[in-house]
Amino acid sequence: MIYEIILYWSQETRAFIAEVPELTGCIADGKTYQEALQNVEIIMQEWIETAQELGREIPTPKNRSILT
Repeated sequence: MIYEIILYWSQETRAFIAEVPELTGCIADGKTYQEALQNVEIIMQEWIETAQELGREIPTPKNRSILT
């Protein structure tokens, strides 16, 4: 899957947070950034499978190449 993932530290929850802005509500956490990334990859797959089951549109990943 080629979606943008934003990873950051949350002082409030004392965990790393991984968000996928293009998939509304797709977010996961972890004790390390690697764990948060692994968790959000699972959630992304579940998000897409659920959208397919419900007949909802799945956003096309944005191409955000900064290289020209």
